[in-house]
Amino acid sequence: MQETAQRLLIIDDDEMFCHVLDRAMTRRGYEVAVAHDAEQALSLARRLAPELATLDLKLEHESGLKLLPELLEVVPGCRVVVLTGYSSIATAVEAIKLGAVNYLCKPADADEVIAALFKQEGDPDAEVAEHPPSINRITWEHIQKVLQEHDGNISATARALGMHRRTLQRKLQKRPVRR
Repeated sequence: MQETAQRLLIIDDDEMFCHVLDRAMTRRGYEVAVAHDAEQALSLARRLAPELATLDLKLEHESGLKLLPELLEVVPGCRVVVLTGYSSIATAVEAIKLGAVNYLCKPADADEVIAALFKQEGDPDAEVAEHPPSINRITWEHIQKVLQEHDGNISATARALGMHRRTLQRKLQKRPVRR
């Protein structure tokens, strides 16, 4: 247990995930607040000034990457970890550039979230994959990169990729391809 409870803001549209993480972090001595959208997150951030936050990359109607700079403007010293079930190299790089201290793939448990929030340095011994990613994974990564370049605009991304908008939407609704 910590001597002084640190304030943690969980920003995620998955209510069950929020409930589970809230309980786990509260048991570990954190003072937890939960927001399910950008407006609620910014309101709570202004009121509570959390030291820590988890931010879902893909909120229901919004991108967590768009919310990240706004959140850090409201609470500049906040340590933010971006969590996602839709990980890609492009979004990981952008999250870090925009001020996140770390980026985690879901599912992540409370201990992994805490470790990510407080990790200060990179790990030179991080495991390097023995095999290159599959063609499907490379395609997924490329789509994510182009989508990021077009600020999440599906129509503009589809035009840039030379594919039909509905085809792109179907591809984006699927889970990311494993490496």
